[in-house]
Amino acid sequence: MRTEDHLANLKESLDVIEESVEKGLVERQRTIGFSISTASVDLLEMLLHKHNLIDPGFILKHNWFNSENKIKEKLPFEFPAKTPILSLMLKLEEKRTLLCYGKPKKIELVQEALNEFNHLKKLFKEAGIDGL
Repeated sequence: MRTEDHLANLKESLDVIEESVEKGLVERQRTIGFSISTASVDLLEMLLHKHNLIDPGFILKHNWFNSENKIKEKLPFEFPAKTPILSLMLKLEEKRTLLCYGKPKKIELVQEALNEFNHLKKLFKEAGIDGL
């Protein structure tokens, strides 16, 4: 996928997150969980494209971030802020599962996920990803 397509998808996810926060963290926690996960993957693909580490046909799968071993296997190359970015994506994918499946979770978990996502966005911005 082209960077422009990732940017359009990212903007959609960010809008959905903002709307969900306005509607209520607990009431929209599933939507927040899905959207944070999707936005994180789009951000990473944009960074990898920027550094010519993947081709336009390469697709990152959100479920790769359930396992450190899978991440090492699929992303063996270096890129800016790799360790903190992948560490946060691993945490966010864990929270995605908690927020999206099963009974509703406490507001603190949703807020924690949003805080981690905001930190992740900051890392991507510092790594040169625009549109945030």
